[in-house]
Amino acid sequence: MKSSLIFDEFPTIYLNNMDSLIVTARSNKVATCLGIQNFSQLGKDYGREQADVIMNITGNIISGQVTGGTSKQLSERIGKIMQDRESLSINSGDTSISRSKQLEAAVPPSKIATLSSGEFVGMVADDPDCKIELKTFHSEIINDHQALQKEEEKYMEIPPVRKLDHSIVRRNYLQIKQDILDIVNSEMKRLLNDPSQSHLVIKK
Repeated sequence: MKSSLIFDEFPTIYLNNMDSLIVTARSNKVATCLGIQNFSQLGKDYGREQADVIMNITGNIISGQVTGGTSKQLSERIGKIMQDRESLSINSGDTSISRSKQLEAAVPPSKIATLSSGEFVGMVADDPDCKIELKTFHSEIINDHQALQKEEEKYMEIPPVRKLDHSIVRRNYLQIKQDILDIVNSEMKRLLNDPSQSHLVIKK
């Protein structure tokens, strides 16, 4: 069955062989979504090599405003396009205009570093059965703030499952202590009755 794994604030948890999980899950119709604040944060917690592998095997990337090495890496991944350039030269004798085409970054790092709230850049992957003509994008989400505010006003408080007071917490604490003492006493009796385990010592 198709399913999805969503890890928000992914660098705050460590999962061994995460790159293998992404590849294996994808082949089994499981979409994996990793949410990170910055690529440098992923490199700090997972190591540079593991972070590079995770970054390079993900097919779809959606990014808001980021700076530093992350914006540069995203710009390089989105790629370059042919762009028209025009230069104007004025001197005492005449004025000349020269036009040319040059291969430049489709979304430069400076643009990624200055994205406004709601603006995103990224790229998506496709497959032979469903080809996507425009795989990279720079777009903005336009929200209906009035409709969102009306929806938020209808939100209801989550009712408490049960109310706790100091006496209940204290009783639970004492019960845990008693359970531990019972376990220690039963283990001590078992060890004393079994000479082969006499080298083990348990201290209260």
